[in-house]
Amino acid sequence: MTRATLGSTIDGQVLEPGDPDYDEARTVWNAMIDRRPRYVVQCAGAGDVADAVRFARAHDLDLGIRCGGHGIVGHAVPDDGLMIDLRPMGSVAVDPASRRAHVQGGALLGALDRAAQAHGLATTAGNVSHTGVGGLTLGGGMGWLARQHGLTCDNVVSFDMVTADGELVHTSAEERPELFWALRGGGGNFGVVTDFEFALHPEAGHAIAAEFHFSAAEARAPMRRWRDLNGAAPRQATFTVTIVGQVVALGLVWVGDSADGAAIVSALRDELARDAEPLREAIAPMTYLELQTREDDEEGHAWRRYWKGHYFSALRDEAIDALLTREGPDLPNVSLQAYGGAIADVPDGDTAFARRDTAFEFVAASRWSDPAEDEARMSAARRYAAALDGYASGAYVNVLGDDGAAGLRRAYTEQKLARLTAVKDRYDPGNAFHLNQNIRPSRN
Repeated sequence: MTRATLGSTIDGQVLEPGDPDYDEARTVWNAMIDRRPRYVVQCAGAGDVADAVRFARAHDLDLGIRCGGHGIVGHAVPDDGLMIDLRPMGSVAVDPASRRAHVQGGALLGALDRAAQAHGLATTAGNVSHTGVGGLTLGGGMGWLARQHGLTCDNVVSFDMVTADGELVHTSAEERPELFWALRGGGGNFGVVTDFEFALHPEAGHAIAAEFHFSAAEARAPMRRWRDLNGAAPRQATFTVTIVGQVVALGLVWVGDSADGAAIVSALRDELARDAEPLREAIAPMTYLELQTREDDEEGHAWRRYWKGHYFSALRDEAIDALLTREGPDLPNVSLQAYGGAIADVPDGDTAFARRDTAFEFVAASRWSDPAEDEARMSAARRYAAALDGYASGAYVNVLGDDGAAGLRRAYTEQKLARLTAVKDRYDPGNAFHLNQNIRPSRN
């Protein structure tokens, strides 16, 4: 088994340890991941993906699929296995007349955003532009447009996918509907998606991000008011909380008419200030494209990272108290993002994505640079998230880390797990695609 054997069928590039581009290819967003694939296949098209899958299976190599590389566990990087690097397949083609976008499997969110906005269109995408379209979409896909237009997976019209047998298949609501159902929220368990077709929506591109800062000691009453206002918020508004150290930022992100957005920001500020004057406020009008890049981290691949997450179907007073109890060293940063709106409009049975009754998504995240801090940082994040366990109603599969089967049971109902297993049995009975939040086939 040599690179020449593999490379003879590949139009793209095949890398091995020692090659000039090898270390860059195996470097992902979490610097804790330091694994060395035997081969990295930088695919030029779906044919390369199919050949790489067949080669890996013929030689009993673990398969990892790399796009944006944002998965916290680093499933994309298989030690002594074969990494399929989709990044060369990064094109986006927009048809403004039909409001459709064809997006290759290696595209990043920023490419989709820019191509669609050039025609005054958009679809739901995540909050960091260098995230991969594939990983985000297959797990669900939360973003600033989700309350208006549904999750990213809700906006998929069709997929082209390479199966574990190296076969290229097409799926939509009419063609292979069970596979179409599973790919909308079931993760990368069933194959390698090489093309996504998305529905696009008119979007003028106006946004506002607003934050009102309070000390953790004084934030309880304002945060209750923030929660109560969220219940009546228009769909253009996504309410947010960020906690860094002892500072709590209560706010929202607005995508829509600027005057309407300014009015709701003003109303939020007045309501929050009834209990305590904010330490500071930050209200920033911006374009939609600026919003989509404001959380980008240009040095992101240099940081070691760990996170834990929950879904809340309601944010009880006791949960707010637990969130604001900021004690001990190495505390993680916290984010809360509101769900509801169009997300909850989709019938639960329509997609593999579950927990559509979610009111808020919670993530406790740490980043650091010194390997000596690994255990302390991870333990602190676990302890902090564990204090919220009793108020949680599930978890987002794209935020699961080292949770194993217990995490899958939090992300999916038993009925959906059974249905996902049936699709896994059909398309990957040997579990070739197991480096993910794994839906195991029934006979494996």
